[in-house]
Amino acid sequence: MGDDSEWMKLPIDQKCEHKIWKARLNGYEEALKLFQKIEDEKSPEWGKYLGLIKKFVTDSNAVAQLKGLEAALAFIENAHVAGKTTGEVVSGVVCKVFNQPKARAKELGADICLMYIEIEKAEVVQDELIKGLDNKNPKIVVTCIETLRKALCEFGSKIITLKPVVKVLPKQFESREKAVRDEAKLLAVEIYRWIRDALRAPLQNINSVQLKELEEEWVKLPTGAPKQTRFLRSQQDLKAKFEQQQAAGGDEADGDDDDEAEVAHVDPYELLEAVEILSKLPKDFYEKIEAKKWQERKEALEAVEALTKNPKLESGDYGDLVRALKKVIGKDANVMLVAMAAKCLAGLAAGLRKKFGTYAGLVVPTILEKFKEKKPQVVQSLQEAIDAVFLTTTLQNISEDVLSVMDNKNPSIKQQASLFLARSFRHCTPSMLPKSVLKPFCAAFLKQVNDSAPEVRDAAFEALGTALKVVGEKAVNPFLTDVDKLKLDKIKECADKVELAGKKGGGGGGEKKEKAAAKAPPPVEAPAKQSGPPKKAPPAKAAGPPKKGKPASAQSAKSKKAPDTKEIVETELSPEVCEEKAAAVLPATCMQLLDSANWKERLASMEEFQKAVEQMDKSEMPCQALVKMLAKKPGWKETNFQVMQMKLHIVGLIAQKGSFSKTSALVVLDGLVDKIGDVKCGGKAKEALTAIGEACCLPWTAEQVVSMAFAQKNPKNQAETLNWLANAMKEFGFAGINVKAFINNVKTALAATNPAVRTSAITLLGVMYLYMGAPLRMFFEDEKPALLSQIDAEFEKMQGQSPPAPTRGTKRAGADEEGDAAEEEVDSGAGDIMDLLPRTDISDKITSDMVSKISDKNWKIRKEGLDEVAAVISEAKFIQASIGELPMALKGRLGDSNKLLVQQTLNILQQIATAMGPSLKQHVRNLGIPVVTVLGDSKPNVRAAALSTLNTWVEQTGMKEWLEGEDLSEELKKENPFLRQELLGWLAEKLPTLRTVPTDLMLCVPHLYTCLEDRSGDVRKKAQDALPSFMMHLGYEKMIKAAGKLKPASKDQVVGMLEKARAVMPAKPAVPVKAAASKPASSAPAAKPASGSCTFPLITANMTTTSWLGVVGKKPPVKAGAKDEEDRSGPIFLLVPNGKEQRIKEEKALKILKWNFITPRDEYVEQLKAQMSTSLAKWLQDELYHFDFQRHVKAIGAMIEHMEPECEAVIGCLDLILKWFTLRFFDTNTSVLMKALEFLKLLFTMLSRKNYQLSDYEASSFIPYLILKVGESKDGVRKDVRAILTMLCKVYAASKVFPFLMEGTKSKNSKQRSECLEELGCLIENFGMNVCQPTPAKALKDIAIHIGDRDTTVRNAALNTVVAAYNTCGDQVFKLIGNLSEKEMSMLEERIKRSAKKTPVVSAKQERPQREHPANPNATFLRKPAQEEVPNKLNQARAQNAHLEQSAPSIPKEFQLDLDVFENNHTCASDIPDLVQHKLDEVLEPVMIPERKIRSVSPHFDDIHNSTASTINFVISQVASGDINTSIQALAQLFSMESLAREASMGVLKDLMHGLITLMLDSRVEDIEDGQQLIRSVNLLVVRVLEKSDQTNILSALLVLLQDSLISTAGSPMFSELVMKCLWRMIRFLPQTINSINLDRILLDVHNFMKVFPKEKLKQLKSDVPHRTLKTLLHTLCRLTGAKILDHMSMIENRNESELEAHLRRVVKHSANLSEKGVLRSDDKVIKAKVSDILSEIFKKIGSKENTKEGLTELYEYKQKYSDADLEPFLRNTSQFFQSYVERGLRMIESEREGKGRIQTSTGEFTVPISSNGEDMNAAAYYERLKILRQRRGLENSTPEEDRPPFGSLRPPVASSTDMLHSKLSQLKESREHFQQEQSHSHSPTRSSSPASNLDDLKKRLERIKSNRQ
Repeated sequence: MGDDSEWMKLPIDQKCEHKIWKARLNGYEEALKLFQKIEDEKSPEWGKYLGLIKKFVTDSNAVAQLKGLEAALAFIENAHVAGKTTGEVVSGVVCKVFNQPKARAKELGADICLMYIEIEKAEVVQDELIKGLDNKNPKIVVTCIETLRKALCEFGSKIITLKPVVKVLPKQFESREKAVRDEAKLLAVEIYRWIRDALRAPLQNINSVQLKELEEEWVKLPTGAPKQTRFLRSQQDLKAKFEQQQAAGGDEADGDDDDEAEVAHVDPYELLEAVEILSKLPKDFYEKIEAKKWQERKEALEAVEALTKNPKLESGDYGDLVRALKKVIGKDANVMLVAMAAKCLAGLAAGLRKKFGTYAGLVVPTILEKFKEKKPQVVQSLQEAIDAVFLTTTLQNISEDVLSVMDNKNPSIKQQASLFLARSFRHCTPSMLPKSVLKPFCAAFLKQVNDSAPEVRDAAFEALGTALKVVGEKAVNPFLTDVDKLKLDKIKECADKVELAGKKGGGGGGEKKEKAAAKAPPPVEAPAKQSGPPKKAPPAKAAGPPKKGKPASAQSAKSKKAPDTKEIVETELSPEVCEEKAAAVLPATCMQLLDSANWKERLASMEEFQKAVEQMDKSEMPCQALVKMLAKKPGWKETNFQVMQMKLHIVGLIAQKGSFSKTSALVVLDGLVDKIGDVKCGGKAKEALTAIGEACCLPWTAEQVVSMAFAQKNPKNQAETLNWLANAMKEFGFAGINVKAFINNVKTALAATNPAVRTSAITLLGVMYLYMGAPLRMFFEDEKPALLSQIDAEFEKMQGQSPPAPTRGTKRAGADEEGDAAEEEVDSGAGDIMDLLPRTDISDKITSDMVSKISDKNWKIRKEGLDEVAAVISEAKFIQASIGELPMALKGRLGDSNKLLVQQTLNILQQIATAMGPSLKQHVRNLGIPVVTVLGDSKPNVRAAALSTLNTWVEQTGMKEWLEGEDLSEELKKENPFLRQELLGWLAEKLPTLRTVPTDLMLCVPHLYTCLEDRSGDVRKKAQDALPSFMMHLGYEKMIKAAGKLKPASKDQVVGMLEKARAVMPAKPAVPVKAAASKPASSAPAAKPASGSCTFPLITANMTTTSWLGVVGKKPPVKAGAKDEEDRSGPIFLLVPNGKEQRIKEEKALKILKWNFITPRDEYVEQLKAQMSTSLAKWLQDELYHFDFQRHVKAIGAMIEHMEPECEAVIGCLDLILKWFTLRFFDTNTSVLMKALEFLKLLFTMLSRKNYQLSDYEASSFIPYLILKVGESKDGVRKDVRAILTMLCKVYAASKVFPFLMEGTKSKNSKQRSECLEELGCLIENFGMNVCQPTPAKALKDIAIHIGDRDTTVRNAALNTVVAAYNTCGDQVFKLIGNLSEKEMSMLEERIKRSAKKTPVVSAKQERPQREHPANPNATFLRKPAQEEVPNKLNQARAQNAHLEQSAPSIPKEFQLDLDVFENNHTCASDIPDLVQHKLDEVLEPVMIPERKIRSVSPHFDDIHNSTASTINFVISQVASGDINTSIQALAQLFSMESLAREASMGVLKDLMHGLITLMLDSRVEDIEDGQQLIRSVNLLVVRVLEKSDQTNILSALLVLLQDSLISTAGSPMFSELVMKCLWRMIRFLPQTINSINLDRILLDVHNFMKVFPKEKLKQLKSDVPHRTLKTLLHTLCRLTGAKILDHMSMIENRNESELEAHLRRVVKHSANLSEKGVLRSDDKVIKAKVSDILSEIFKKIGSKENTKEGLTELYEYKQKYSDADLEPFLRNTSQFFQSYVERGLRMIESEREGKGRIQTSTGEFTVPISSNGEDMNAAAYYERLKILRQRRGLENSTPEEDRPPFGSLRPPVASSTDMLHSKLSQLKESREHFQQEQSHSHSPTRSSSPASNLDDLKKRLERIKSNRQ
């Protein structure tokens, strides 16, 4: 009991996991009660049990398991989150429950599975149950099958996908367990109940006995369609409907049964497994099929026939096989083989279905031609083949091929073509037979109904009857106007007999027909939901065809009602009959006077004639007789214009009032045309023509009139006829106008000599252009340029105008039909224009030779073939659809390895598209889809060409053909990121413009979901762009259902994206013209989304999307009343103690989501909202998360107002505020963004003022998203973001901002890359190289990569940044950036060179803060002199920083260059710069050096630097003077102070040593006065530089110098020798200096040296000294450090690039094998090997006149280092005098050095070396300098300036010598004070006054100089 009491106290969830089964049992019981009590399905309580439900069902204790199953069932039924557990729980049920002996457990397990299905998890449950069928335990298999059966029985075949079940069903019939077989049988019966005969094919191979048993069971099943009895949660409306029906006894449901059964119809094809047959073809098939013996060909065909009997075939490249079969059908003489090949083709088409569509155009012409065969067996096979092929394509695609044989001489071919069309029409719906398709077919059939062969006539009648049945009389009647009643009756009789596919004959079109079409076992097209609706149907429904409710012919525009559609047909009457009929209706006098000789009598007669006509009734008016009376002599030759006018007027009256036929019109037209150009009668003639046009239809009238006018030679008549026609077109509209008939006449008119005719023709073309658009110009491209320019000018006038609404020809139409007529007039002209173009058949020009050339192995020949094709198409201009073998040849070239040929092929395809027009549709499968494949090419220019080709094709074909079938989905399936992103982008652009799409678009959805998770960011972005477009057509429900098949992790992500896509889904385009008028209320809301942006939130760096973050899940806004307004007074930022710290802890512990995303998901927004609820006023939070952006702007305004007063609270919730602003960065609204940036600028200013430093937590959740906006396209935004980044460095370490900016340079947005690089340049400029993270080398390498960027701004920014680094660290930058290509390096060098020429002219106010910055960390990397002008953007950034830097403590002016002085000094180079005004008392005061403020320095640099060092470095690098002696003395003074000398960087030392050595070697020095003395001074200076400088920097500088000198062939060999001597000297002092040397840097320099000069290359040099020098250096380092030397290679990135590591290891290994003594001995040997050389060099120097002192100094130092060194061998052969000279010299050096000491200055910063006579020497040196200054200013006589030697210092004269003098004077004062202190103890008082007097003298002289300057 004790144990029980323990677990009884535990909470329920812990009990459920307890190891004691009783505890678990108790836990399950309590959990069950709890689950039944919780009412809220979204309660957080459910979340506790998410991970436990699997344990509930898999409990090892049977009793506990039973209760666990009950609890689990309750959980699944009630919890909102239960769906997340589906996979694991169902898997547990299958494995651990279905094998239980207890029936109750199995029952509960099955209930759990069904409950999961009910909560929309059917796919997952089904997958787990099907996996269970593979279990070895038969009990589990039986229960799985039983559960599947129950699920199907209750939920039906819509919810349970049957294909995977049917796939595994045959295997269950083979089981050894009877129970499994029996259960499989029950399942098969249940499946049959739902899909009927579709199940037979998959089960045809099971045991015959079992099949027979199944057949018996199937027969017993009721014939009624089964009903779903259990419903999903989303089907509650269906559930309610079902319950009502059950309550009503089920009677009401009868009407819907058929619909449900039809919708649930399953195509057996879908249940079959595809078979791959191409690999199973006999290896010798293609040889045998070409064999001469028909038996061999038969064998090959039999093998194929056997393979094609498979009902479903795997897709593949069947092109070769189809061509082989086509050849047999077309050319084989053996008809039996023809029949076999046709059967094979039929099998291929049936097995591949839509995938065979590519080859349809290839085989249809051949099959049609072969119908000439008489044998019924062959004809039947061909019929089966062509019927099967038709089901794989569309009628439009093969229409050209069929029409081409309709005029064939062979009656069999015509008959079979018509019969084929009749059979094809039965599978069509009205939407699949639009006017454009039906019109040419009907014209061909009408020719055939008059054919001499009865079988042809019968076939034509059958085809017309079928078309009539499919599309209805209204659509076909306009084409049957000329058919007599007898034939029309026969057509209708045939229509009545027709049985449409899957439907028995009866009622006309409409929904029933289309449903019947949909029921056809092989579904061809997606059945339209609605067709042929009543005229008043709401046009918003876009399911029907685009022109529903409209007749298909333009000719019916004149009369729409059925009684008026028939044209008035009248036989021609004889003159006698006409007179008789006219006499019956006209007065006798009128008849008598008609041909009177007196014109007045004729006029009177005409007046009576007119009165009689006006009074006549339409039915009584004999029109033909009347007009013939008018034509009676003199008729149209009437000479009196009054009589003629009256005649013409009467003709118009007769045409208007009577039943005027074309026969009557032909009587008068000739006369009217003859008078149309008459000045007096022309107007009446035109009116008459217009009346006839209205009576007989304008197209016919116009054609007759124009042909008659151009048969005459009267230009006036021709011009006026064209003018009349232009006006008539505007009045009647363009309906039915036969453009082709006019084109030749218009061309004749354009070529006329009479300008009036040409002008009229151009005017007519302008009117036609209104209706036809740009294609009209194609007819006239061959015209002369001058004429063409006139035509273009006319077209330009019409550009943008819309055609006027027709005012004539519609008088008989009802009000509802007027709109249709108007719309149709436009469509019929513009839509059919491409059909009117004269097209050339180029198939005979596409020769086999040309095709073989295109496929040749040699690319040049392939190109030649393509050129020929392009020439053929260009020549033809407009071509027919038949282009022979060209499609297959061009398809091969689209995959050509030569990309130029691919582009050429794409250009040809564009040519073909333009030339072929709408007929191009039939080539979409075999040529269009391969163009899509080219979108996957890696080259952008090829992809761009492919996209252009694709768009050109779509302009001609429309999108429907592209979206049908599986082709696009197959392309999208390919894992090619380029293909996916281009194709998805293209679809996202095209889909929103379509009103309807084929259902095959659904096949693309799974691949679209895959693309949403693609590795490529571009693909993911394009996929998200495309989501709303797909959803617009497929609907949200279908998309969500498709997402259900994804893995759980993927599904959640995709569903979230779908929710967001739903919010921005564009509306479907409205039906044109009448949409707004018919239903304004409903169309208005739909128009809003369409007009807005349909862009979906993109996953990109610079995201610019709709503001959907605050919208998702929100209700529409409701305006709050005044009483609902909250009190907005009081603080808005609430200070929560330790709130921020708590949030940081929670994020670190992963209790909340880390603020890290590509695009903000809902959970991030909700989390932030929850966190902000405690820190912000409620009203402000509501505003911040409002969906209206204007509320965001107001909220930010309120935050700005409260920021200062509530700054503490703002800092307390700063992380939340910054996070909220990151969300705003993803909005597209500019006003919100600008307001946000305004707030952020104020915020960072406040934080800086408060000295607040951002934490890493705050920075990482804000800075990356701010950097996204630096690439914004708007300048204002970018400027603000840059300003914020600048401010950011005040509140967050610049070195930490650096990595964020580096990450920003990886963006795909070029603007962002360039701006980030510019910012990096600013950071380096302002903070030095230590800001570079993780190391300068790594950072600069990454920056240098962008020098090769394809975007110019990025390249420039990268170059500017590297130049900024160069300005900071000099030539060392070339080491840091790594290897660049030659082109990139030349760009960089050019930029550096160019920048060096631009000396910046900056005011002192701007420049000084830069120099005075107290914590500048760039002391290691010295600025180079004469720097380039800083790039503009960097300058701007520095200017923005100026106020910050000016607040820093300033450096004393003694160390400040007065840049104004030397920049504005335009005097000659010899002039000394103006002296800065100083009080000399201040000069003599001690120098106050500011206290060091050390910034945190990168760990990769050893030295700690300060601003003083940086300033003095600059001074050192700028030491210059017009006098070389002065310069050397100044340098000597500087390098005499060790603390200053050690600050010199490697770059400066390298330049200095280079200059000094060059000077020593300059032969011209010896020519000047005191040249030898100068060389000695330089020599001493070099020694001092080597001794006093930082040993790492000087050693590094010498190594680089040596490398450069060896590389340069132009340099003197002596230069290298002197550098090596310096190196030997450095090596000699290594034992003393080793501890102060940064070995990592030295080894890096050695590594770089050995990279350039490997061992072999060094040995090839003329001298072996470089090799020995390097070897000695490395050996010495190894000897001094031992094996630790190998640990100092950290700065070397790739050690394999040189032999350094190997060499060091050899040396270390060799040293390790020796004892310590041995090591010393071996080292001695090594040294001794070199001793003779070194000492020889030293004694040579002592022996030379110039270098004797230097030699003695070196000898003394050598003796000091090697006290036991034996000099005897070298002194033995010298004179006694020389030996004593050497000994005396050594003693002098020793006494001199022993007396030397150091004095610390009062500031502790500087040391001044002194000796017994040091003060005198220093004073003398300065005295000498002052003397020189005096000479320059003319205060003392001296050598003229021009006589001075032509040598300057190493640097341009920039630094002020007077500034230098002041600093030295201050040192002298300190030295003097120290000296005076020591004088009291000194024994030589005579020298004490010397320094003081010298200084007093200096002061006086300086005063004189200054007074002279003034």
